[in-house]
Amino acid sequence: MLQRFAGSQIDAAAALLRDGGVLAYPTEAVFGLGCDPRNRTAFEHLFALKQRPPTQGVLLIAADFAQVECYIDRAAVPADVLAQVQASWPGPHTWILPRAADIPAWIAGAHAGIALRVTAHAPAAALCRAYGGALVSTSANPHGSAPARTADTVASYFGDALDGLLDAPLGQQDRPTTIRDALTGATVRH
Repeated sequence: MLQRFAGSQIDAAAALLRDGGVLAYPTEAVFGLGCDPRNRTAFEHLFALKQRPPTQGVLLIAADFAQVECYIDRAAVPADVLAQVQASWPGPHTWILPRAADIPAWIAGAHAGIALRVTAHAPAAALCRAYGGALVSTSANPHGSAPARTADTVASYFGDALDGLLDAPLGQQDRPTTIRDALTGATVRH
């Protein structure tokens, strides 16, 4: 049964995530689907909802650098590159960085690195703070469909198969964030 949370109910939405639920929540441009990145059952539920191949991996969103630092192989990132990444955060910038050895492979799919963003979007950052860490963030839509820009669209896509929906405003971006490889500077998604 889909639980709808108002923007003032972030603590309840975070509790749903800690209990292994999949939650749709607003990001900079579209609603995202999120879960605990280290909970494989929740992760598999999220991918089933999206009908997305698990080899594609997902990005993680966080409220501050401390929430994503453990996902990065710091020894593989030159100090100047890390400084450039950190200077862009918080903000609508997603970076692919070398993944720490203890990070579950299912997060990154078939990719060697991991995509991370420290968001400046207040509801998403508040959700990460209330949850206590980084969250999976992938667009809230079935694979191949348009990303949801309203809570009602999210509900129509997933109905009661989705555990929760945080109904709060989107950010001001007109499309999902650009994803760049931190080591090469290559743009992976515009």
